[in-house]
Amino acid sequence: MSSSTENGVGGTRNTIGEKTYKKTTSSTLKGAIQLGIGYTVGNLTSKPERDVLMQDFYVVESVFLPSEGSNLTPAHHYPDFRFKTYAPLAFRYFRELFGIKPDDYLYSICKEPLIELSNPGASGSLFYLTSDDEFIIKTVQHKEAEFLQKLLPGYYMNLNQNPRTLLPKFYGLYCVQSGGMNIRLVVMNNVLPRSVKMQYKYDLKGSTYKRRASRKEREKSCPTFKDLDFQDMHDGLYFDAETYNALTKTLQRDCRVLESFKIMDYSLLLGVHVLEQNNRDGEMGQVGRPVGQRVLYSTAMESIQGDGKAAEALTTDDTMGGIPCKTNKDEKLVIFLGIIDILQSYRFIKKLEHSWKALVYDGDTVSVHRPGFYANRFLKFMGTTVFRKILPIRFSPSKRTRCSIVAMKSSSQEILSSQNEEKDLNYEPCSPTFSTVFGSCGRPDLVPVTPSLYESSSMGTTHSTSSFIFLNEQSRPTASSSSTFTLEDSAICLTSEQSTMDMDRDDGSVYDIYLVRLRTSMSLCCSIL
Repeated sequence: MSSSTENGVGGTRNTIGEKTYKKTTSSTLKGAIQLGIGYTVGNLTSKPERDVLMQDFYVVESVFLPSEGSNLTPAHHYPDFRFKTYAPLAFRYFRELFGIKPDDYLYSICKEPLIELSNPGASGSLFYLTSDDEFIIKTVQHKEAEFLQKLLPGYYMNLNQNPRTLLPKFYGLYCVQSGGMNIRLVVMNNVLPRSVKMQYKYDLKGSTYKRRASRKEREKSCPTFKDLDFQDMHDGLYFDAETYNALTKTLQRDCRVLESFKIMDYSLLLGVHVLEQNNRDGEMGQVGRPVGQRVLYSTAMESIQGDGKAAEALTTDDTMGGIPCKTNKDEKLVIFLGIIDILQSYRFIKKLEHSWKALVYDGDTVSVHRPGFYANRFLKFMGTTVFRKILPIRFSPSKRTRCSIVAMKSSSQEILSSQNEEKDLNYEPCSPTFSTVFGSCGRPDLVPVTPSLYESSSMGTTHSTSSFIFLNEQSRPTASSSSTFTLEDSAICLTSEQSTMDMDRDDGSVYDIYLVRLRTSMSLCCSIL
C-alpha cells in the first residue's frame, strides 16, 4: 500500500511521484473524466432539442460506471466510480451557442490523453488541458460548484445578450464520486494557448496588499506575476483608440454583470507575447488560431469585438488571435487575456475576512472587498495602469516656422528703410490738421488710425491720393528712424495663428500692403483739410 506525501499545491504525491487529489490519482481522475463525459454527451444526443426551461438548470443526472462494465457503460481498468452531470440541457445550449458540436466536444476531450498543468495559484485545484488546446478542465470546491449552478439562469441571460465576453465560458459541470470522495469539475475555454510562447504572465486584481509573486513562484520557468510586479516591469500597454475603447467597454460590461451577481475576488489573467523577441529567437509562432481550434469567440480579439467579420479581419497571422499593442518603448506585443475565478461570492466568510484585514491593513488595498468597490477598483487599475490609449499627435509650430517669421520681419524693415531714403527729398511741410491725425509731425514711424465707417461718411468728402511732406530736415525720417518701424506698429500683425497664411507671402507683398494702408490714411487726412 502506497503512502502519500504533501505536495503543497494541487493535492499530494504518492511514493511513485504521481499527484493525487482527494485520494484519487491524477491518472485515474483523467480516465474517469474521459469515460464519464464520453457517456453523458453521447447519451444526450438521443434527446430531442428544445428550448431551455427554468427547471433544466437544476437537473442532475447520475450514472454508475463499474470497472467490469455494464449494459450501458464500457469496461475500464479504473476503480468503480459514479459520474454526475449538472444541467445537461443547459450546457448543451451553451456549447451550441459557441459553435461546439457534440462530436467536436467528444473528440477534443476523449481522443487524446489530457495534459496536466501546474497550478500557479493557491487554490489547490488541478488543471487539465485538452491536446488540441481548446478546453481547460479544473477541479472546484463544493461551494463553487453550488454557486455556479445557482448562477446558470443569469449566466444564460447574459450569454444571450452578449456572447462576446471576457468572462469564463463554461461548457460543462460534472462530479466524479470515487472512494467516498466527490471531485467536482468544470470545463471552460482556454485563455492562454500553449502554441504561443508567453514571455510574461500576470494575475491581476487591482489590489496592492501582498500582490507580488513569491520567491518560489519566481523560480519557475514561466512564473505568474501579480499587480505590483506589473507596475515594476511595465509602464502600461498601449493600444490604438478603437481597440482600447472596445477592450475597456467589454471589461466594464463584464464587471457590471459580476457586481449584479455579488461576485468579487476575480482576476484578469494576462499573457504577453513579444513579437520582436520571438523573431530574434528564430521561433515561429502559430498562425491565427492554433490548428484545429473550432470554438467561436474563443480568441482574445474575438471576445472584445462587436462585429464578427471585423474580428476575423483583425485575427491575422501577426496577432495570432491575440490583441496587438505596444510598450512605451514602441516594442510590439500581442496579449491574451480573460477574467478568471468568478465563482467567489461575497458570502459571510468573505465579509469576515475583509473586516479582519481592514483592522490590520488598509481596507481599500486588500483583495477581498464588497462587489461594487471591487469592480470600480478593478476597472480603474485596468483602464489607467495596465491598458492605455495611444494619444494622437498634435501639431505644434516647428522651429523653422518660428524662425521664418522673424526673418520676414527683418527683411520687411530693410525694405521700408530703403524706400523711405529714396523718397526723402519729396517731403513737404505738414499742416496742423495733419499733426492732430498723426499725433506728432516728428514721428513718421507712427501710422495714422483709419477713421471708422461712421466718421468717414460724416465728412462728406472724397478721398484723394495726395501725399504729405514733412516740414523741415529735422522731421525727415532717416534710415535709422525708419528702420525702427516694425510690422507690429502697422495694422499688419503677424502672429502664430496667422503664420500659416503669411508664410506664403514674400517680403515685397508685405511692403505693398503697408503702402496701400499708409496712402489710404493720408488720403483721409487730405480730405479733412
